[in-house]
Amino acid sequence: MEARISIITLGVADLSRSYEFYRQLGFPTHNHPEEGIVFFSTAGTRLALYAIDALADDIKSGMPVSDAGFSGITLAHNTRSKEEVDEVLALAKECGGRIVKPAQDVFWGGYSGYFADPDNYLWEVAYGEAWQFDDNGSLVLD
Repeated sequence: MEARISIITLGVADLSRSYEFYRQLGFPTHNHPEEGIVFFSTAGTRLALYAIDALADDIKSGMPVSDAGFSGITLAHNTRSKEEVDEVLALAKECGGRIVKPAQDVFWGGYSGYFADPDNYLWEVAYGEAWQFDDNGSLVLD
């Protein structure tokens, strides 16, 4: 098996609302909510939005759909500058997101903050001085 994450799918309450949120954030889309699923391009992977009830049904696990709060999962958007962290958080708020933790200097030497999307998925927006990106915009971990 090749170590790869090809698609991250978020189960959402309102596909059209979430589509608009991510489109306004600047995620390039490949289709529209009318198709029942939406795909966005990102560097290195794809983000998909799918109705949460349909996603639970597809899994057929019997797991209840819950909005109980923190799920233990966050998504991350790493930036090339400290200023870009503030810009992305401001844009997320402008597009209907909620700032969960304002950007600040953090214990590991970087600068980060968190926002929640319309379905309360948490995104960390972070900058690290030593971080480098490849030609596709993916974070280099070497």
